[in-house]
Amino acid sequence: MNKKHLLPLSIVLLLVSAIGCKSKIKQQDDELYSRHLQRQVKLTIISTPMPDDKTDLNLLILNDGQDIGQFRIKETIDSLYRKKLIKPLLVVAVHAGDRMKEYGVSDKPDFAKRGDKAGYYDEFINNELYPYAKKMATVRKFKSVVIAGCSQGGLSAFDIAWNHADKIDKVGIFSGSFWWRDKDDKAADYSDAKNRIILEKLKASRKKAALKYWFYAGGKEETGDRDKDSIIDVVDDTRDVIELIKSKNICLPDDIRLVEDANGKHDYESWSKQLPAFLIWAFGK
Repeated sequence: MNKKHLLPLSIVLLLVSAIGCKSKIKQQDDELYSRHLQRQVKLTIISTPMPDDKTDLNLLILNDGQDIGQFRIKETIDSLYRKKLIKPLLVVAVHAGDRMKEYGVSDKPDFAKRGDKAGYYDEFINNELYPYAKKMATVRKFKSVVIAGCSQGGLSAFDIAWNHADKIDKVGIFSGSFWWRDKDDKAADYSDAKNRIILEKLKASRKKAALKYWFYAGGKEETGDRDKDSIIDVVDDTRDVIELIKSKNICLPDDIRLVEDANGKHDYESWSKQLPAFLIWAFGK
C-alpha cells in the first residue's frame, strides 16, 4: 500500500465531521406572478429534508418574508429539526409588496384606508400561493397548514386563517394589530366595543373556524392605553380577541395559546425569541 496517498486520521475525522455538520435545511428564492395583486411576488422557500412519505410534510405560510433574516427562521428550523423537535416542514415566506395596503382585514379597510387590498392578498394566498406550494412540493395535501405573521402581518394571517379554515389548521400571531379600527380612536364617538374591525367581524361571523391559535404579546411594545386600565393596548386587544373566540365555542380551550412577555418589545429581537416555542407548538413531534 502506498502510504503517501493516505490522509492522517485526524484530517479524515475533521472532514467527516464537517460534512456531517452541514445544514440539511435548504433555502432558495423564487417569484410567483399574482393576477390578484397584479405583480410579481417574491418568495423565500425554506425546507427540511423531504420525508419518505410526502403526506408527512407540513406547510408554513409566512407574511413579511423579506424579514426572515431578522426573524431567524432558517437557523431556528435548522436547530429544532436537528434536535428532532419538529416534523418535516416547508416554509413559503411571502415578501410584502405595499404591506400597508395588502395586510389587513379582507373585507374592510381601516379608517385611513389602510388594508384596502387585503382582499386581493387573501385571494393570492388561497388561490395562487397554496396551489403553488403543493405543486413545488409535489404533494396533493399537506399534513398540516399553518399561517403566521407579525404586527400587521399577524392581523393578516389571522384574517386569512379565519376565512379559510377549510385549508388552514393553525395560525400564529406575533403582536397582532388587533387595534385595526374603522374610526380614529381620537374621535368623540369612538368605541372599542364597536370600532375594532376584526372583533366586529368575529362577532358577526357564522363561521365555525375550527382552528388552533397561538398568540404573543409583549409588555413593552407600546405605551398606548385607550381604556386607561394600566394594560397596554396590544395586550388588551389580543386578550379581547381570545375571549371572543372562546365565547363562540368553536374550539377547545387548549386550542388557544397565549404567550405574554412582560419585557417583550415590538421588534424581531423579541419575536425571534418566541419563534422556537411557536414552531414546536405548530409542528412539534
